[in-house]
Amino acid sequence: MPVNDNNAKDPNAVTATTTPPSTLDAERGDLLAALATARSALTDTVRELGDEQLGERPTASALCLGGLIKHVASMEESWLRFVLEGPSAMRHDLPDGVTWADLAAGTAREIPQWAIDHQNDFRMLPGETSAGILARYEQVAARTEEIIATVPDLSATHPLPEAPWNEPGAVRSVRQVLLHLIAETAQHAGHADILRETLDGQKST
Repeated sequence: MPVNDNNAKDPNAVTATTTPPSTLDAERGDLLAALATARSALTDTVRELGDEQLGERPTASALCLGGLIKHVASMEESWLRFVLEGPSAMRHDLPDGVTWADLAAGTAREIPQWAIDHQNDFRMLPGETSAGILARYEQVAARTEEIIATVPDLSATHPLPEAPWNEPGAVRSVRQVLLHLIAETAQHAGHADILRETLDGQKST
């Protein structure tokens, strides 16, 4: 689906226009266009910044611009696996003898790999670059569009995996997944805008 011409010319913009608009029904097209707009709002915040700046934490929070993009890409990728595979795609198993309370308190004797990966998604790790994280986000976006173009029914649901942040017995449809991704991507684009303005006084809009 089309994205704003200015963003299309920006090498940092995530456009994900792999599926011809004519193959999408109106609802899918509208939802994917809204998600593409939210992605562009996020990636616009890193224009003209170097790799080192993407790892800086200019506010009281632990957030950095590169980490926000990494997190949103991982989140989108995970939710689209959920669309295809159900709750098994988002398992949060704990090591033997470790409880959720231990993990929340920071007293767990062993940290599960998924928790380590989640923490690292918010950081620019050694060797990571702006070009690399943006290219990955572009790939994730293209895969999202491919899946949504072919999934049979946006109303199809899967149960959410067991986790303290999920209500027991709750389900989520493909449509709800897309709405969640749009909301969270837009929210993090707002966070990124604050980080960029704090970093060098520039705004993404």
